[in-house]
Amino acid sequence: MEEKKSGYHFYRGYIPYRFYWILHVRNGRYWGIDYTESGINFVYGVLAFIAVVMMFLPKKEIDEIPLDQVKFNKWLAAVLALIVGIGAGIVGAAGAFILVPIMLVVLKIPTRMTIATSLAITFISSIGATVGKITTGQVEYYPALIMVVASLIASPLGANFGKKINTKILQWILALLILATSIKIWSDILF
Repeated sequence: MEEKKSGYHFYRGYIPYRFYWILHVRNGRYWGIDYTESGINFVYGVLAFIAVVMMFLPKKEIDEIPLDQVKFNKWLAAVLALIVGIGAGIVGAAGAFILVPIMLVVLKIPTRMTIATSLAITFISSIGATVGKITTGQVEYYPALIMVVASLIASPLGANFGKKINTKILQWILALLILATSIKIWSDILF
């Protein structure tokens, strides 16, 4: 069977993805409930800060690599997936905000492939996180419904916009969004 040449290279490394998903589900379900809100915010703040730093590191010509020639270290990806799975499971996030910088900077996966891959990974892993958060009574249903409807409307618009824009600009937009989130988290923690 021919492999897809879209963004599923991280998924193709089945072991790294499995580690990420298993730890994400287990942590979101079992460990996340034992942390205080300030503890969860601290973990999220640290992860967001790491992501910001990584997004502003130079990425040397990763977007020049043809999609069918992308290679990465699967063992390194597995270790990083374990770490991200633990952190993302604790904060109840799908982990895309830290997966994207890792795939771009450490694993050297091209931007568009990274975006597609992180969407696939976070979609599937968010199912487990959602189950964990619902079963532990941590979900506000009305705001969640509003966010789901808004994202269903906005996602196709963002996907079309992302196809047309330069990958360096996409990286800067993501870096600025992560930076704004990090500033907000740390201002809540410190003030």
